[in-house]
Amino acid sequence: MKREVPNSLIFLLHDTARLLKNRFEQRRKCETLTRAQWHLTAYLARNEGITQARLADLLEVEPITVCRMVDRMEEAGWVERRADPADRRVRRLYMTDKAWGVFDQMRAIASEVSEDVLGALTPLERATFIALLERVRKNLSERPDAPASNSQPVYTSADTP
Repeated sequence: MKREVPNSLIFLLHDTARLLKNRFEQRRKCETLTRAQWHLTAYLARNEGITQARLADLLEVEPITVCRMVDRMEEAGWVERRADPADRRVRRLYMTDKAWGVFDQMRAIASEVSEDVLGALTPLERATFIALLERVRKNLSERPDAPASNSQPVYTSADTP
């Protein structure tokens, strides 16, 4: 006899995120950046001037991983490191015009995917869904037992690659 197992919030959100990521990957047109580099670009676009260590926190990866990715992206002309005017030991990360062009492509794809995902919802349902999701994320990032590195920059579904 097969058991009926109801969807839990965690399973439902995780599975939805997986499907959304797959849909985005199917539409991705840029073959010059890896998925990890696209992810880095998305966070860097929202946090230009960030340090590599802080970017590693946002991406939830080791700093050496970000360092290697930035090395490759800098060599290819996607990212540049600039000295911090207040502390010459610190290097800040910025996107190049080349990277901004790719980011614009990412946003266009994200808009298409968002329309696929939210197309069956009314404008009010869309707004309510996004507002509730933002509140859930905020609640998770502000919990006292959550590490500070889990707080994410705020952006709307239209911004999400």
